[in-house]
Amino acid sequence: MRSFPPFDGLIAFEAALRHASVTRASAELGLTQSAVSHRLRKLEDFVGMPLLVRQPGGLSATAAGIALSNELAGLLDRMADFRALCRAAAPPPALKVGVGAALADYWLVRRLPYFAEAHPGIPVELVILQGDAHARSTDLDVTVLWQPTAGSRATSTQRLLFREHIYPVCHPRLLPGRRPLADITRLRSLPLLHKGRAGEDSGVEWSWMTWFERLGLGRPPPADIRFATIATAIAAALAGNGIVLARSLLVQDALKDGRLVRVLPQSWDLPSSKTQIVRWPAAMAQDRRVKAFVDWVLRIPKIPGA
Repeated sequence: MRSFPPFDGLIAFEAALRHASVTRASAELGLTQSAVSHRLRKLEDFVGMPLLVRQPGGLSATAAGIALSNELAGLLDRMADFRALCRAAAPPPALKVGVGAALADYWLVRRLPYFAEAHPGIPVELVILQGDAHARSTDLDVTVLWQPTAGSRATSTQRLLFREHIYPVCHPRLLPGRRPLADITRLRSLPLLHKGRAGEDSGVEWSWMTWFERLGLGRPPPADIRFATIATAIAAALAGNGIVLARSLLVQDALKDGRLVRVLPQSWDLPSSKTQIVRWPAAMAQDRRVKAFVDWVLRIPKIPGA
């Protein structure tokens, strides 16, 4: 009989290497840190050598780990396509579309009726994703993902949807005249909304420290409240609680409707380090429903400054 590596160890290794952290891998996989560490040890015992090493910046792969990682990414993608092959042979009536909560709430749900109007015979089941692992473990026909720009090139199974920009917005009552600040020093006196944990590396464009340095305003005031997600931070801005650094796609409608206004002129916008892509399994590439949805979402008008 052939000897197979422990599959749970492969999953733990891929997550730990991608996050450079057992802690973050355990959070993604819904396991304790000790359980992830145990699975990693079991895989290393199977291979017979270390696969990961702890560095000052987090976990990194050994030479053996790099060799495994190079093969593993494609293997996991092909295994994820097993279900897609079955779905392609006998597609269910509803098209399952996976999307992040913020993009769904602030952008997609407002536009889905237009897809239904154009394609009345294709019902859509919207699945709210809770991270990359959820996207890979769910039977999805189409997925809209926010990915690093380096991985956004067009392929046979994905297309670039939007390149977004980051800029501050707020409720109109915080900005008399509803026009961008003529005197940017006034930003010091306005309440700031912060996204993510302090010190979290989610791109310099999300840091108020970066923005204050660019504007020559020194250091920003300390954060009294932080919001775990961009969706919650934007909700706080819509309630008039302060200024939020937002993605152009998520505030497009609120700006157009006057529920939010820009705080700075567009010339200060920063490009996002991530882009929106639309992706589908290779096995579903010829599915007429997938083609219809991808064609439709790619034709949605691009927004100024995005």
